[in-house]
Amino acid sequence: MGVTREETRRLAPRTRYGNGLNGSHAGNTSARILVVDDEAPNVETLIRILNRAGFRHVKGTTDSRSVLQLLEDHNPDLILLDLHMPSMDGFAVLTQLRAAIPSDCYLPILMLTTDDSAQMRQRALSMGAKDFLGKPFDVPEVLLRIRNLIETRSLHLALQAQNQSLERRVAERTSALERTQVEVLERLAAAAEFRDDATGRHTQRVAALAGALAVDLGVGETVSSLIRRAAPLHDVGKIGVPDRILLKPGRLTPRELGVMRTHTTIGARILGGGKSAMIQMAQRIAQSHHERWDGKGYPYGLAGEAIPLEARIVAIADFFDALTHDRPYRSARPVETVRVEIGRRSGAHFDPQVTEAFLSFQSPEQMLR
Repeated sequence: MGVTREETRRLAPRTRYGNGLNGSHAGNTSARILVVDDEAPNVETLIRILNRAGFRHVKGTTDSRSVLQLLEDHNPDLILLDLHMPSMDGFAVLTQLRAAIPSDCYLPILMLTTDDSAQMRQRALSMGAKDFLGKPFDVPEVLLRIRNLIETRSLHLALQAQNQSLERRVAERTSALERTQVEVLERLAAAAEFRDDATGRHTQRVAALAGALAVDLGVGETVSSLIRRAAPLHDVGKIGVPDRILLKPGRLTPRELGVMRTHTTIGARILGGGKSAMIQMAQRIAQSHHERWDGKGYPYGLAGEAIPLEARIVAIADFFDALTHDRPYRSARPVETVRVEIGRRSGAHFDPQVTEAFLSFQSPEQMLR
Protein backbone atom coordinates (compact mmCIF):
# COMPACT_ATOMS: atom_id res chain seq x y z
CA MET A 1 0.00 0.00 0.00
CA GLY A 2 2.01 2.99 -1.26
CA VAL A 3 1.84 6.64 -0.34
CA THR A 4 1.86 9.32 -3.00
CA ARG A 5 4.22 12.28 -2.93
CA GLU A 6 1.23 14.52 -2.28
CA GLU A 7 0.26 12.43 0.76
CA THR A 8 3.84 12.68 2.03
CA ARG A 9 3.76 16.47 1.79
CA ARG A 10 0.35 16.62 3.42
CA LEU A 11 1.01 14.16 6.24
CA ALA A 12 4.60 15.00 7.15
CA PRO A 13 4.97 17.17 10.28
CA ARG A 14 4.78 20.85 9.29
CA THR A 15 4.46 22.76 12.50
CA ARG A 16 7.99 22.15 13.76
CA TYR A 17 11.43 21.29 12.45
CA GLY A 18 11.34 21.17 8.69
CA ASN A 19 8.67 21.34 6.04
CA GLY A 20 10.65 21.70 2.84
CA LEU A 21 11.23 18.03 2.05
CA ASN A 22 8.86 15.87 0.09
CA GLY A 23 10.80 12.61 0.25
CA SER A 24 11.82 12.58 -3.41
CA HIS A 25 15.61 11.99 -3.59
CA ALA A 26 19.00 12.63 -2.01
CA GLY A 27 19.61 15.80 -3.96
CA ASN A 28 16.51 17.43 -2.61
CA THR A 29 17.37 21.13 -2.74
CA SER A 30 14.09 22.20 -1.11
CA ALA A 31 15.51 21.21 2.28
CA ARG A 32 15.83 23.93 4.90
CA ILE A 33 19.32 24.10 6.41
CA LEU A 34 20.53 25.99 9.47
CA VAL A 35 24.25 26.79 9.85
CA VAL A 36 25.54 27.68 13.34
CA ASP A 37 29.17 28.79 13.68
CA ASP A 38 30.66 31.65 15.68
CA GLU A 39 33.02 32.56 12.80
CA ALA A 40 31.23 34.53 10.09
CA PRO A 41 33.59 33.40 7.28
CA ASN A 42 32.73 29.76 8.01
CA VAL A 43 29.00 30.52 7.86
CA GLU A 44 29.42 32.47 4.62
CA THR A 45 31.53 29.70 3.07
CA LEU A 46 28.97 27.00 3.84
CA ILE A 47 26.06 29.12 2.60
CA ARG A 48 27.97 29.80 -0.64
CA ILE A 49 28.75 26.10 -1.13
CA LEU A 50 25.13 25.15 -0.53
CA ASN A 51 23.72 27.90 -2.76
CA ARG A 52 25.95 26.81 -5.62
CA ALA A 53 24.70 23.25 -5.14
CA GLY A 54 21.14 24.48 -5.55
CA PHE A 55 20.07 24.80 -1.91
CA ARG A 56 18.09 28.03 -1.55
CA HIS A 57 16.66 27.70 1.97
CA VAL A 58 19.84 28.14 3.99
CA LYS A 59 19.97 30.26 7.15
CA GLY A 60 23.14 31.10 9.05
CA THR A 61 23.96 32.55 12.48
CA THR A 62 27.07 33.26 14.53
CA ASP A 63 25.09 33.42 17.79
CA SER A 64 24.60 29.96 19.26
CA ARG A 65 22.11 31.40 21.77
CA SER A 66 19.64 32.03 18.95
CA VAL A 67 19.40 28.39 17.84
CA LEU A 68 16.14 27.59 19.59
CA GLN A 69 14.42 30.65 18.14
CA LEU A 70 15.74 29.80 14.67
CA LEU A 71 14.52 26.25 15.18
CA GLU A 72 11.02 27.67 15.48
CA ASP A 73 11.34 30.31 12.77
CA HIS A 74 13.30 28.45 10.09
CA ASN A 75 11.96 24.90 10.62
CA PRO A 76 15.21 23.25 9.50
CA ASP A 77 15.56 19.79 7.98
CA LEU A 78 19.26 19.78 8.84
CA ILE A 79 21.45 21.69 11.33
CA LEU A 80 25.16 22.28 10.81
CA LEU A 81 26.52 23.02 14.29
CA ASP A 82 29.99 24.17 15.29
CA LEU A 83 31.43 22.35 18.28
CA HIS A 84 33.66 25.05 19.79
CA MET A 85 31.87 28.39 20.28
CA PRO A 86 31.91 31.12 22.96
CA SER A 87 28.86 31.82 25.16
CA MET A 88 27.34 28.44 24.37
CA ASP A 89 29.33 25.62 22.81
CA GLY A 90 28.01 22.85 20.58
CA PHE A 91 27.42 20.47 23.48
CA ALA A 92 25.23 23.02 25.28
CA VAL A 93 23.27 23.61 22.07
CA LEU A 94 22.86 19.85 21.61
CA THR A 95 21.42 19.66 25.13
CA GLN A 96 18.87 22.35 24.28
CA LEU A 97 17.97 20.74 20.97
CA ARG A 98 17.51 17.30 22.53
CA ALA A 99 14.97 18.79 24.95
CA ALA A 100 13.17 20.78 22.25
CA ILE A 101 12.92 18.18 19.47
CA PRO A 102 10.29 15.41 19.89
CA SER A 103 11.74 11.92 20.20
CA ASP A 104 9.87 10.74 17.09
CA CYS A 105 11.24 13.58 14.96
CA TYR A 106 14.40 12.76 13.00
CA LEU A 107 16.23 16.10 12.67
CA PRO A 108 19.88 15.37 11.74
CA ILE A 109 22.67 17.47 13.27
CA LEU A 110 26.02 17.64 11.48
CA MET A 111 28.84 18.75 13.78
CA LEU A 112 31.49 21.16 12.48
CA THR A 113 34.83 20.70 14.25
CA THR A 114 38.61 20.78 14.06
CA ASP A 115 38.74 18.38 17.02
CA ASP A 116 38.86 14.87 15.59
CA SER A 117 39.37 13.07 18.90
CA ALA A 118 37.39 9.90 19.62
CA GLN A 119 36.25 11.30 22.97
CA MET A 120 34.67 14.39 21.38
CA ARG A 121 33.00 12.34 18.66
CA GLN A 122 31.57 9.83 21.12
CA ARG A 123 30.24 12.58 23.36
CA ALA A 124 28.60 14.42 20.47
CA LEU A 125 27.08 11.23 19.04
CA SER A 126 25.68 10.27 22.44
CA MET A 127 23.99 13.68 22.62
CA GLY A 128 22.25 13.38 19.26
CA ALA A 129 24.74 14.38 16.56
CA LYS A 130 24.49 12.24 13.40
CA ASP A 131 27.76 13.00 11.59
CA PHE A 132 30.90 15.16 11.59
CA LEU A 133 32.42 17.60 9.11
CA GLY A 134 36.04 18.61 9.56
CA LYS A 135 37.51 22.06 9.09
CA PRO A 136 38.78 23.37 6.73
CA PHE A 137 35.90 22.35 4.48
CA ASP A 138 36.29 20.04 1.52
CA VAL A 139 33.47 20.91 -0.89
CA PRO A 140 32.73 17.39 -2.24
CA GLU A 141 32.74 16.00 1.30
CA VAL A 142 30.48 18.81 2.54
CA LEU A 143 27.89 18.12 -0.14
CA LEU A 144 28.14 14.34 0.19
CA ARG A 145 27.55 14.34 3.96
CA ILE A 146 24.78 16.92 3.73
CA ARG A 147 22.96 15.07 0.94
CA ASN A 148 23.24 11.77 2.82
CA LEU A 149 21.66 13.27 5.92
CA ILE A 150 18.96 15.02 3.90
CA GLU A 151 18.18 11.75 2.15
CA THR A 152 17.81 10.03 5.53
CA ARG A 153 15.57 12.86 6.73
CA SER A 154 13.51 12.59 3.55
CA LEU A 155 13.09 8.83 3.91
CA HIS A 156 12.10 9.29 7.56
CA LEU A 157 9.38 11.77 6.58
CA ALA A 158 8.15 9.48 3.81
CA LEU A 159 7.96 6.55 6.24
CA GLN A 160 6.24 8.69 8.84
CA ALA A 161 3.70 9.85 6.26
CA GLN A 162 3.08 6.28 5.16
CA ASN A 163 2.58 5.16 8.74
CA GLN A 164 0.12 7.98 9.34
CA SER A 165 -1.71 7.09 6.15
CA LEU A 166 -1.89 3.44 7.17
CA GLU A 167 -3.08 4.37 10.67
CA ARG A 168 -5.75 6.61 9.19
CA ARG A 169 -6.94 3.90 6.81
CA VAL A 170 -6.99 1.31 9.61
CA ALA A 171 -8.97 3.74 11.79
CA GLU A 172 -11.42 4.39 8.96
CA ARG A 173 -11.91 0.69 8.29
CA THR A 174 -12.22 -0.08 11.99
CA SER A 175 -14.81 2.67 12.31
CA ALA A 176 -16.71 1.31 9.30
CA LEU A 177 -16.61 -2.19 10.79
CA GLU A 178 -17.87 -0.89 14.13
CA ARG A 179 -20.70 0.99 12.40
CA THR A 180 -21.68 -2.18 10.57
CA GLN A 181 -21.56 -4.15 13.81
CA VAL A 182 -23.71 -1.56 15.59
CA GLU A 183 -26.20 -1.52 12.72
CA VAL A 184 -26.54 -5.30 12.80
CA LEU A 185 -27.06 -5.26 16.56
CA GLU A 186 -29.58 -2.41 16.34
CA ARG A 187 -31.55 -4.34 13.72
CA LEU A 188 -31.43 -7.38 15.95
CA ALA A 189 -32.69 -5.29 18.87
CA ALA A 190 -35.46 -3.87 16.69
CA ALA A 191 -36.45 -7.40 15.63
CA ALA A 192 -36.74 -8.37 19.28
CA GLU A 193 -38.64 -5.20 20.12
CA PHE A 194 -41.23 -5.62 17.34
CA ARG A 195 -42.35 -8.79 19.05
CA ASP A 196 -43.96 -6.91 21.96
CA ASP A 197 -44.04 -3.31 20.66
CA ALA A 198 -46.11 -2.85 17.53
CA THR A 199 -44.46 0.49 16.71
CA GLY A 200 -40.91 -0.72 17.28
CA ARG A 201 -40.02 2.69 18.70
CA HIS A 202 -39.56 1.75 22.35
CA THR A 203 -35.78 1.52 21.97
CA GLN A 204 -35.60 4.96 20.34
CA ARG A 205 -37.68 6.58 23.06
CA VAL A 206 -35.63 4.97 25.81
CA ALA A 207 -32.44 6.16 24.12
CA ALA A 208 -33.72 9.76 23.90
CA LEU A 209 -34.76 9.90 27.56
CA ALA A 210 -31.58 8.13 28.77
CA GLY A 211 -29.44 10.60 26.84
CA ALA A 212 -31.35 13.57 28.28
CA LEU A 213 -30.98 12.19 31.80
CA ALA A 214 -27.25 11.70 31.29
CA VAL A 215 -26.87 15.31 30.18
CA ASP A 216 -28.85 16.54 33.19
CA LEU A 217 -26.64 14.47 35.49
CA GLY A 218 -23.57 16.22 34.09
CA VAL A 219 -21.66 13.16 32.89
CA GLY A 220 -20.28 15.02 29.88
CA GLU A 221 -21.16 15.07 26.20
CA THR A 222 -19.01 12.06 25.30
CA VAL A 223 -20.58 9.76 27.89
CA SER A 224 -24.08 11.13 27.21
CA SER A 225 -23.65 10.39 23.52
CA LEU A 226 -22.44 6.86 24.28
CA ILE A 227 -25.45 6.22 26.51
CA ARG A 228 -27.80 7.56 23.85
CA ARG A 229 -26.26 5.23 21.26
CA ALA A 230 -25.97 2.19 23.53
CA ALA A 231 -29.40 2.37 25.18
CA PRO A 232 -31.37 0.99 22.18
CA LEU A 233 -29.63 -2.36 22.72
CA HIS A 234 -30.81 -2.75 26.31
CA ASP A 235 -33.37 -5.46 25.46
CA VAL A 236 -31.51 -7.19 22.63
CA GLY A 237 -31.53 -10.37 24.74
CA LYS A 238 -35.32 -10.67 24.24
CA ILE A 239 -34.47 -12.31 20.93
CA GLY A 240 -33.79 -15.43 22.99
CA VAL A 241 -37.06 -15.40 24.97
CA PRO A 242 -39.88 -17.58 23.55
CA ASP A 243 -43.04 -15.81 22.33
CA ARG A 244 -45.22 -17.87 24.62
CA ILE A 245 -43.49 -16.14 27.54
CA LEU A 246 -42.68 -12.73 26.06
CA LEU A 247 -46.23 -12.19 24.75
CA LYS A 248 -48.18 -13.99 27.47
CA PRO A 249 -51.17 -11.75 28.38
CA GLY A 250 -51.45 -12.97 31.96
CA ARG A 251 -49.12 -13.17 34.94
CA LEU A 252 -45.96 -15.22 34.42
CA THR A 253 -45.31 -18.29 36.51
CA PRO A 254 -42.10 -18.34 38.60
CA ARG A 255 -40.48 -20.58 35.99
CA GLU A 256 -41.59 -18.33 33.13
CA LEU A 257 -40.41 -15.28 35.03
CA GLY A 258 -37.00 -16.91 35.37
CA VAL A 259 -36.84 -17.49 31.62
CA MET A 260 -37.95 -13.90 30.97
CA ARG A 261 -35.16 -12.56 33.19
CA THR A 262 -32.54 -14.37 31.15
CA HIS A 263 -32.87 -11.66 28.49
CA THR A 264 -30.33 -9.66 30.52
CA THR A 265 -27.62 -12.32 30.42
CA ILE A 266 -28.49 -13.31 26.85
CA GLY A 267 -28.09 -9.67 25.81
CA ALA A 268 -24.78 -9.44 27.64
CA ARG A 269 -23.51 -12.54 25.83
CA ILE A 270 -24.64 -11.19 22.44
CA LEU A 271 -22.78 -7.93 23.08
CA GLY A 272 -19.82 -9.50 24.86
CA GLY A 273 -16.31 -9.13 23.53
CA GLY A 274 -16.97 -5.84 21.75
CA LYS A 275 -13.95 -3.62 21.14
CA SER A 276 -15.67 -0.24 20.93
CA ALA A 277 -16.64 1.81 23.98
CA MET A 278 -20.21 1.94 22.73
CA ILE A 279 -20.61 -1.85 22.50
CA GLN A 280 -18.95 -2.33 25.88
CA MET A 281 -21.38 0.16 27.42
CA ALA A 282 -24.29 -1.53 25.67
CA GLN A 283 -23.23 -4.84 27.24
CA ARG A 284 -23.24 -3.30 30.72
CA ILE A 285 -26.67 -1.77 30.11
CA ALA A 286 -28.17 -4.98 28.73
CA GLN A 287 -26.87 -6.95 31.70
CA SER A 288 -27.68 -4.52 34.52
CA HIS A 289 -30.71 -2.39 33.59
CA HIS A 290 -32.96 -4.59 35.77
CA GLU A 291 -30.71 -4.39 38.83
CA ARG A 292 -32.18 -2.38 41.71
CA TRP A 293 -30.66 0.25 43.96
CA ASP A 294 -31.57 -1.86 47.03
CA GLY A 295 -29.93 -5.00 45.61
CA LYS A 296 -33.18 -6.86 44.95
CA GLY A 297 -32.93 -6.80 41.16
CA TYR A 298 -31.53 -9.28 38.66
CA PRO A 299 -29.52 -11.00 37.29
CA TYR A 300 -26.81 -10.59 39.97
CA GLY A 301 -28.43 -8.62 42.78
CA LEU A 302 -26.08 -5.65 42.47
CA ALA A 303 -26.83 -2.69 44.73
CA GLY A 304 -26.18 1.05 44.77
CA GLU A 305 -23.21 2.33 42.84
CA ALA A 306 -22.08 -1.20 42.07
CA ILE A 307 -24.65 -0.94 39.29
CA PRO A 308 -23.14 0.90 36.29
CA LEU A 309 -24.48 4.45 36.08
CA GLU A 310 -25.59 3.97 32.48
CA ALA A 311 -27.70 0.98 33.57
CA ARG A 312 -29.26 3.00 36.41
CA ILE A 313 -30.18 5.70 33.91
CA VAL A 314 -31.67 3.30 31.36
CA ALA A 315 -33.60 1.53 34.13
CA ILE A 316 -35.75 4.60 34.72
CA ALA A 317 -36.08 5.44 31.01
CA ASP A 318 -37.11 1.86 30.23
CA PHE A 319 -39.57 1.66 33.14
CA PHE A 320 -41.21 4.97 32.25
CA ASP A 321 -41.59 4.22 28.56
CA ALA A 322 -42.74 0.63 29.02
CA LEU A 323 -45.53 1.63 31.42
CA THR A 324 -46.73 4.65 29.43
CA HIS A 325 -47.24 2.73 26.18
CA ASP A 326 -49.52 -0.15 25.23
CA ARG A 327 -48.17 -3.67 25.16
CA PRO A 328 -49.91 -6.89 24.03
CA TYR A 329 -50.31 -7.97 27.65
CA ARG A 330 -51.42 -4.62 29.21
CA SER A 331 -52.63 -1.12 28.46
CA ALA A 332 -50.64 2.07 28.92
CA ARG A 333 -50.83 3.89 32.25
CA PRO A 334 -51.20 7.67 32.61
CA VAL A 335 -47.91 9.56 32.52
CA GLU A 336 -48.42 11.28 35.85
CA THR A 337 -49.26 7.96 37.52
CA VAL A 338 -45.99 6.49 36.31
CA ARG A 339 -44.03 9.58 37.41
CA VAL A 340 -45.47 9.25 40.91
CA GLU A 341 -44.61 5.55 40.95
CA ILE A 342 -41.00 6.26 39.94
CA GLY A 343 -40.73 8.84 42.72
CA ARG A 344 -42.13 6.35 45.21
CA ARG A 345 -39.49 3.78 44.19
CA SER A 346 -36.57 6.18 44.63
CA GLY A 347 -33.93 4.67 46.91
CA ALA A 348 -35.39 1.19 46.53
CA HIS A 349 -35.80 0.34 42.86
CA PHE A 350 -34.11 3.41 41.40
CA ASP A 351 -31.02 5.52 42.06
CA PRO A 352 -32.22 8.59 44.04
CA GLN A 353 -30.01 10.98 42.07
CA VAL A 354 -31.21 9.70 38.70
CA THR A 355 -34.80 9.76 39.97
CA GLU A 356 -34.42 13.39 41.02
CA ALA A 357 -33.09 14.27 37.56
CA PHE A 358 -36.01 12.48 35.93
CA LEU A 359 -38.62 14.16 38.11
CA SER A 360 -37.08 17.57 37.32
CA PHE A 361 -38.20 17.20 33.71
CA GLN A 362 -41.43 19.09 33.17
CA SER A 363 -42.75 16.73 30.50
CA PRO A 364 -40.45 13.76 29.78
CA GLU A 365 -43.21 12.17 27.70
CA GLN A 366 -42.57 14.73 24.97
CA MET A 367 -39.18 13.13 24.31
CA LEU A 368 -40.77 9.71 23.96
CA ARG A 369 -43.36 10.33 21.25
